[in-house]
Amino acid sequence: MYLPSSSVGVRINREQPPSRLVELARRAEDAGLDEVWLVEDCFWAAGIATVATALAVTSTIKVGIGVLPAVARNPAIAAMELAALAELHPGRLIAGFGHGVPSWMRQIGAYPASPLAALDETLVAVRRLLAGDRVTAAGRHVDLDEVELVFPPSSVPPVLAGVRRPKSLAVAGASADGTILAEPSPPEYVRTALAGIAPGRARDGAPPHHALVTYNWLALGDRERGRRTVAESLTPGARVQVEGLPFAAELLALVDSASTVDELAAALRPEWIDRLAVCGDLDTCAAAVRELHGAGSGSVVLLPLPDEPPERGIEDAGKVAAAVRT
Repeated sequence: MYLPSSSVGVRINREQPPSRLVELARRAEDAGLDEVWLVEDCFWAAGIATVATALAVTSTIKVGIGVLPAVARNPAIAAMELAALAELHPGRLIAGFGHGVPSWMRQIGAYPASPLAALDETLVAVRRLLAGDRVTAAGRHVDLDEVELVFPPSSVPPVLAGVRRPKSLAVAGASADGTILAEPSPPEYVRTALAGIAPGRARDGAPPHHALVTYNWLALGDRERGRRTVAESLTPGARVQVEGLPFAAELLALVDSASTVDELAAALRPEWIDRLAVCGDLDTCAAAVRELHGAGSGSVVLLPLPDEPPERGIEDAGKVAAAVRT
């Protein structure tokens, strides 16, 4: 079972074209990282195809999907795809499902009547199918009639939920093997999220273990490199991720009053950036990762800055991982 306690990974951001994937996945493995994560956002490269490629061109590193929209695929088909990958690359696949961005899901005609029910039912169905069960379900979103995989994987991959709000965190606790927290995920939010996951974990039938994965931007050497990227990540949906910070009221007032991203970026205080990203010199970055581990994040995934060469971000993440282990 996937239960990382001090893993360090890197994400290959969606802006990288598929033609770069083979090289970048191999770089992540060569850098000594524990995990490499790929995203599925509309309408960039698709998650199953990119993760399959990354698994095929590496040999030891774990590869995570962060995340598949639960409503974009029939859960039986999703389980078939994941089962094949898990059987071909045992012990290396980490699956992730989320709600999907509402505007994108509406754009493709897939927005559900109840996003919470759709995610919950999908997580339950996919996990049961991967475990080899025969599944019948007549829910609000998932409708299966005695579906059973012919080739369930001998090494069942963990199925995580990429969510951030309290009701969704409770669903993750009840129906997923772990939770993926989007950027920014400071230690304060890690603790808040774990408290939100706990009620679901207490429900009958909840998975026996729960892993926590956190995404954070990486700016090794100079926090100023990450200033604009941090500002861009402070979307309305990210409010819940910063509400536990000691400077939350001032920061959120600034977010509400700034008319442009540039204005917001210019007004961010250096000490705020230090909590909203993994940044600074190598020792400072390693300490930030250790603090996240200590708060409860079993896997800290470092995100290269999108306006810089991805090779630099992967190399920097490898340096931070090595420093964390020393």
